[in-house]
Amino acid sequence: MFRRISSNVFEAVKQSVTTRQAAERYGVRVGRNGMCRCPFLDDKTPSMKADRRFHCFGCGADGDAIDFVSRLEAVSPKEAALMLAQAFSVPYEDKELPSHRKPPQETPEQSFKRMERHCFRVLCDYRNLLRRWKEDCAPKTPEDDWNPLFVEALQKQDYVDYLLDTLLSPDMEERAALIASYGKEVRSIERRMAELEAGAAAGRDGRHTRSAAAPER
Repeated sequence: MFRRISSNVFEAVKQSVTTRQAAERYGVRVGRNGMCRCPFLDDKTPSMKADRRFHCFGCGADGDAIDFVSRLEAVSPKEAALMLAQAFSVPYEDKELPSHRKPPQETPEQSFKRMERHCFRVLCDYRNLLRRWKEDCAPKTPEDDWNPLFVEALQKQDYVDYLLDTLLSPDMEERAALIASYGKEVRSIERRMAELEAGAAAGRDGRHTRSAAAPER
């Protein structure tokens, strides 16, 4: 049966060679139970388990066959993988991975469009929050204290609607002026929403924890 040829020497070796095989190849005696003396410390009694992977209960060394040979022979992981491929006749395609090309730099127009979309999304999300607060947090009776979120909704909703209308304007200069003038404020709104979401998530987690830890009756 022909062995499948891997396109990567690391993948090929990891699929084909166990740490036990590598250890025995490099002179480490492994018992029937998979235990051996750790070659990385002055081991008097077997403290390393060597199977597909290895782990030493004495020094904590851990890894696969490539890691084992790399550490044992003081070579790089790639050199260790190549040594094992040669020692165990592991087939692989010797192809270098294509170099990562540097992504093309944004043009000023692309950068503006990205910022514009970001501002519009943040403001839309904030407007939806304000509308929800205006309904859910409204006082139920004239004697009730006003919820700060309800007050914020009253103060900010018309203002956010104005900003969104401006971002929908066909006049690009008007949109650019808004982004330049209110960009810092949009970032502040975004941080505020993130903090509110984090607080809500913490509250949900707290309720779940209390519910899960409720004592039995």
